[in-house]
This record gives sequence, structure tokens and C-alpha cells, in this order.
Amino acid sequence: MKLEGQTFVGLNGGPHFKFNEAISFIVNCDSQEEIDYYWDRLSEGGDEKAQVCGWLKDKYGVSWQIVPSNLNEWISDTNPEKSERVMKALLQTKKKIDMNALMKAYEG
Repeated sequence: MKLEGQTFVGLNGGPHFKFNEAISFIVNCDSQEEIDYYWDRLSEGGDEKAQVCGWLKDKYGVSWQIVPSNLNEWISDTNPEKSERVMKALLQTKKKIDMNALMKAYEG
């Protein structure tokens, strides 16, 4: 399988090696529409209990993070008040991220 020109291989490792959250794929999105698009498609048939703070597991058990492209910038801002507001808003997210809510938290 190729993603963004990079080849990935998934192997069935038998009972000794199983998928877990140690590996996840990040999908950086520039709009709420993009977040909605990837969330809806990747979460279809997946584990609903594993959907929190922008994370989901697809129907194969693979973990994905569907996040705004500038999330890292927001949560690592040199202004601790801004970064704390964003982190607090992010941790209140039940499933899919609301990009506008995070943006409002960042802007104060």
C-alpha cells in the first residue's frame, strides 16, 4: 500500500504480534470538511470505543489521528495560556475534533 508516495506493508504476525496504539497514522487536515471526510471514512466499521480526542481505530484495528494541520503549533505555543486552553479543549473532545472549537480556544 502507498500513502503519500511512501510504501507501507502490514503483516499478519500471528498471535505474538498484534496491532496496538503504539503505531498510528496522522492525517493532518486544513479544514473541518477534511476532518469530517477522513473521520467518516476511516471510522466506518471501526471500534467506536476507541474514538476519542481525534483518534480512531478503523475496521482493521489500525489507529489513526485525524487532526488539524496546525494542532502541534497550537499546543506548543510559547504563550502557556494559549497552549493550555487548546489542550483543555482537545481533552474535552469526545470523538471527532471540532477544529473551530480548538481555533477559538487558541485565539482566546
